[in-house]
Amino acid sequence: MHYRQIETFRAVILSGSASRAAELLDITQPAVSRAIAELERSVGFALFDRSGGRLSPTAEARLLFAEVDRAFVGLDRIRAEAARIRDFGAGAIRIASLSAFANTLMPKAIHAFNKRHPGVPVTLQIRASSVVRELVASGSFDLGIAADEVDLNGIHHEHFGRSHGVCALPARDPLVFKDFITPEDIADRPFVALAPEDKARQRLEQVLEKRGVRLRIVVETPSSSTVCALVQAGVGIGMVNPCAAAGFEPLGLVTRPMRPAVEFREVLVFRDNTPPSRLHRSFIAELRRAAPQFGIKLNPAR
Repeated sequence: MHYRQIETFRAVILSGSASRAAELLDITQPAVSRAIAELERSVGFALFDRSGGRLSPTAEARLLFAEVDRAFVGLDRIRAEAARIRDFGAGAIRIASLSAFANTLMPKAIHAFNKRHPGVPVTLQIRASSVVRELVASGSFDLGIAADEVDLNGIHHEHFGRSHGVCALPARDPLVFKDFITPEDIADRPFVALAPEDKARQRLEQVLEKRGVRLRIVVETPSSSTVCALVQAGVGIGMVNPCAAAGFEPLGLVTRPMRPAVEFREVLVFRDNTPPSRLHRSFIAELRRAAPQFGIKLNPAR
């Protein structure tokens, strides 16, 4: 079993035909057929049904492909890391963040970090909090900031900060004339909600339950930024992270404090058994400097 045979097998599965696989690999179609035949002899079972002039993967081929694809994902990661080292050297940092900070805290912190470390490039990915956790745990990223609903088992973490959720309103909504929004104000209103697993949404529902108020949910989404966009479009009202709302207020979104207050909380996550480097600590320091501008009350730094 050779690498080229495995690569050809994967190309045939992904492209759906020997001819397209040949184009992808820049080899001839007979070379594709030969590699597949050699691989079949090596593994001891048929990989494709060749009836009707087409290559249809067998059940055994699909089982084998699942393992092959996992291996190639690892190779792709190695290639990406090699390209990053080639382009940036060992000093680059890779950060994954929840979407609430995408248009506000992250740009502010990265700008300040670049001024202090002009030769250190930053890779930033904006993902759902659960994906942020997995990107860091797998070693694909060095540092992540996520909402507090993520599983923190098996990963080094620090509590970052917390903020009071705000009610996001369209500019012409009657509630914009109020100083703050109560549970009774949002009763029976179309509501754009965060995902059920979101801890801030769960805290909101606990507050509403005590007051005998139920949400009339019309849309659910895991992202505060998406809630803001939907509210601005007139879909309903919603409760969001104030850091996300700050990026939409120049576009006409209106926010009002919630009473009683409902907290959003964030954690910094790192690879387990891998303490933050000097550069990571420098970037975290910039996050902490910028955070109060967006209504985030910081947890004490370690």
